[in-house]
Amino acid sequence: MNRLADATSPYLLQHADNPVDWWPWCEEAFAEARRRDVPVIISVGYAACHWCHVMAHESFEDESVAALMNRDFVSIKVDREERPDVDAVYMTATQAMTGQGGWPMTVFAAPDGTPFFCGTYFPKPNFVRLLESVTTAWREQRDDVLRQGAAVVEAVGGAQAVGGPTAPLEATLLDAAADQLAREYDETNGGFGGAPKFPPHMNLLFLLRHHQRTGSARSLEIVRHTCEAMARGGIYDQLAGGFARYSVDGHWTVPHFEKMLYDNALLLRAYTQLWRLTGDPLARRVARDTARFLADELHRAGEGFASALDADTQGVEGLTYVWTPAQLAEVLGEEDGRWAADLFGVTGTGTFEHGTSVLRLARDVDDADPAVRARWQGVVARLLAARDTRPQPARDDKVVAAWNGLAITAIAEFQQVAAVHVRPDDEDANLMDGVLIVTDGAMRDAAEHLATVHLVDGRLRRVSRDRVVGEPAGVLEDYGSVAEAFCAMHQLTGEGRWLELAGRLLDVALERFAAPGGGFYDTADDAERLVSRPADPTDNATPSGRSAVIAALVTYAALTGETRYREAAEAALATVAPIVGRHPRFAGYAATVGEALLSGPYEIAVVTDQPSGEPLLAAAYRHAPPGAVIVAGRADQPGVPLLADRPMIDGRPTAYACRGFVCERPVTAADDLVAQLGGR
Repeated sequence: MNRLADATSPYLLQHADNPVDWWPWCEEAFAEARRRDVPVIISVGYAACHWCHVMAHESFEDESVAALMNRDFVSIKVDREERPDVDAVYMTATQAMTGQGGWPMTVFAAPDGTPFFCGTYFPKPNFVRLLESVTTAWREQRDDVLRQGAAVVEAVGGAQAVGGPTAPLEATLLDAAADQLAREYDETNGGFGGAPKFPPHMNLLFLLRHHQRTGSARSLEIVRHTCEAMARGGIYDQLAGGFARYSVDGHWTVPHFEKMLYDNALLLRAYTQLWRLTGDPLARRVARDTARFLADELHRAGEGFASALDADTQGVEGLTYVWTPAQLAEVLGEEDGRWAADLFGVTGTGTFEHGTSVLRLARDVDDADPAVRARWQGVVARLLAARDTRPQPARDDKVVAAWNGLAITAIAEFQQVAAVHVRPDDEDANLMDGVLIVTDGAMRDAAEHLATVHLVDGRLRRVSRDRVVGEPAGVLEDYGSVAEAFCAMHQLTGEGRWLELAGRLLDVALERFAAPGGGFYDTADDAERLVSRPADPTDNATPSGRSAVIAALVTYAALTGETRYREAAEAALATVAPIVGRHPRFAGYAATVGEALLSGPYEIAVVTDQPSGEPLLAAAYRHAPPGAVIVAGRADQPGVPLLADRPMIDGRPTAYACRGFVCERPVTAADDLVAQLGGR
């Protein structure tokens, strides 16, 4: 009997009609394996995963394969996005056993959950042979199987151990990290490494803050070049905005077409900050359109942001997105079709499969003549309208707490920057105003959804769907990213409730997730016991739980003046410092927070009866040093510690700038505030 029909996970629901007798992850499944004395298959994936779909079609939808699985195993299906703790434990085991990992992940385990054989995607013939071999080994060589499992668990426990060397994350270490990133940088294509090539969003955020602190032209150039290369490549949707998960090549041309919420949230922050610091028109456009993508394509009214758009459309990658010259001409006419083919690099031979091409921006048009830009935007609108009539990729509409936190923080920063960089006479002012309205609504929806649906009895839940919260408990990255988002909401709205909620979450993190020596585990001390307790300090596709919590602790301490949260952040950051020094590509968010601590971070309070349009607030947004917190409102506004006991001077709006709890004199002129912030 397949038991997935009532799941909240869209990934599990994709398998609800399989002939496999799937169980969700639960103790009852392991009890059934013990009762039948059979091993367990733990199959881990996610809804937007292309090869998960392939393996499902080849094997899990096949009656003969299902018969083998049902006869000799208890089969458990896990959504890695819903249960990142389960995924982390078994991914570590898979990497220890095979030297690599990925999804779909296929784990064979004893009835107590101990893994003894791990892999990823298996074609149907290989999978059938594997099922038969494991069945034979379980019956005839069980002692050897269990010994191998014990060795894997020991290796997993060592890989996930807390403790180890610590060091203060000082300026010399961050400078060395920036230097190492510069050495590893792809001078030709931007980014780091070869195919497949992933957007290095957290490293970009770090390098932007490093540039602010040091004035490093090299750090800024790496960000500029990488952001331009990605934005002009096929990894960026040239019609609707938003970034795909990664490029299958080394030059950003052909993407793996799934679009993930977390990538787009983190990239929105990178392009927004590049726009803030440089005024770059390409960064402005990409930030605007990525924010619009989040609001238009991933936000669900009255809820939060969905997790992803699928890589496939009707089982075919790229079906929605790719073009031929003839298709362009059909939509645009011959003349505009040829012009668009040249602009977007669409050729007769194609850059993708079957003579089709992924659109990329082959010409520089952001600084072009206004007539050229108008023609470009007209072509984009017509192509997008035509593309909207094609079959569309499925959407994984579960709401993940941590990823929604990342999106809320990104949109809050975008709102701040746009407030000072958009003028009424700008070419895109009306479009930008519309984007600001819809993204503000989406951000507030998501924050309310997290506060009212995901918070249950003072604890976070990981996922929800259709406003129904799921059972999986929040993990450390949920607490960190949501607390940071609530701090961002507090700064943007001046509402004390968001700061109070952030503090509650951080108190739970400190009480339930803390590890000896200043670090953190990824699961709470009262969470379900797995074969090991994960504690991964590295930043990968998203900030690690540890980095996310450190960021929230630093921000919360700056907003409240409560030093114990800063002390906890510094102790935790010291556990990550050795990784920053040796492997900065896998510690980008930790390094980003390190720059904030070196900067102070600054605490900027603007006391005014009318924050909108206030020059002091605009100066703060424009010139804020790395990681600065900014609030504006009336003196002694309830729930806003930074406004306490800070009156206006002579009845005029007044700014108070402090750094590390040491304050400058209050000022009423924007130029004086800029000087205090180190601006020019």
